[in-house]
Amino acid sequence: MQRRRFLQSSALASTLLLVPKFLHALDRPETRLAALLRDAPTGKARRLIVVQLSGGNDGLNTIIPYRNDLYYKARPSLALKETDGILPLSDDLGLHPKMTGLKGLYDQGQLAVLNAVGYPNPDRSHFRSMDIWQTGSGSEQLLTTGWLGRYLDSNCAGCELPYQALEVDDTLSLALKGQLRKGLAVKTPSKFHQLTQSRYLSRLSQEAAPAAATSELDYLYKTLAETASSADYLYDKSKIHTSTATYPNTDLGRNLKTTAELITSGVESRVYYLALSGFDTHVRQHEQQGRLLGELSDGLAALAADLQKNGEWDNTLVMVFSEFGRRVTQNASNGTDHGTANNVFLLSGALRKPGLLNAPASLADLDQGDLRYQVDFRSLYASILADWLGADDQLVLGPGIERLAGLV
Repeated sequence: MQRRRFLQSSALASTLLLVPKFLHALDRPETRLAALLRDAPTGKARRLIVVQLSGGNDGLNTIIPYRNDLYYKARPSLALKETDGILPLSDDLGLHPKMTGLKGLYDQGQLAVLNAVGYPNPDRSHFRSMDIWQTGSGSEQLLTTGWLGRYLDSNCAGCELPYQALEVDDTLSLALKGQLRKGLAVKTPSKFHQLTQSRYLSRLSQEAAPAAATSELDYLYKTLAETASSADYLYDKSKIHTSTATYPNTDLGRNLKTTAELITSGVESRVYYLALSGFDTHVRQHEQQGRLLGELSDGLAALAADLQKNGEWDNTLVMVFSEFGRRVTQNASNGTDHGTANNVFLLSGALRKPGLLNAPASLADLDQGDLRYQVDFRSLYASILADWLGADDQLVLGPGIERLAGLV
């Protein structure tokens, strides 16, 4: 191969790949992920869908303490009132008016709300706080692998599929990057398949490097072969089922529909990862947050109905998080600045404890103007890993992280 062509193909492979070199023989039946999974109540393997709200969603205007005078005092023009159409969850807490889809799931016992989730010594930087959430680290740690990537490393021994975890996007998040294994970023199966079908790349992926080679060239050959095999598998699987459900005509809506189609088509992924951005609402928060929360709510309601119709909802758990909440007091631009603790949503047809799982953080006992966290997000991760995915949470997160009992 000419050096120039090798470098060109290397650049493309770096965008396609997302698996290490030793993952190969993708079509062997004994390597299929289902063989490594524990039984779910429905007899099917359990899966996790993570939805990341990027930018720091304002939790106080999402789960609203609509009978708390301190809330209205801190936000004289930004606070939502009962007359705005707040959707009551209890006598004093309610959902944002745009979240009617999630309110319906709440009423059906398919939504749980965990309040005041955070971590000690919080960081208000978007990038650092998102790294902490994606790696599952403490604020004093710097990790280069994600919590779901380490799940793949430690709980998929012998599993050679590069699509054990799928991010429905063009790039792969740190959360899905392990030391040995990584997830796969796929916006749509057809787009991913098309990227691997150029005549030049197709020929490269079919050429065999010397078996004993350990060079970069060997790595490239294997990467291209694995990428092409994954693209073929996902593309073929995606043709099995096309959803007829109506999703919001938004990027998130389309990504959720793709997720449902892959699940219903029988793709053997344990983890799906999606994101919705735009929550950094320093200015004119009402309109921006309302639009985004409506998009999220309608999309998740459509996903739940779609998967329930196809018998895949009881073995699916959705976790919705943001890297931090916002300050309690509104700013001068009718928005909110970076805060700390926040709420997390859990959705499934198999929740053991739906509803409000704990009390919200006190507005009378703030930490320098911020909400005090009550639940360490790593305890939530530990519970999901051990109780839902059947994994060894200590191998993924390290010792000393206490699980939250009885969530799933």
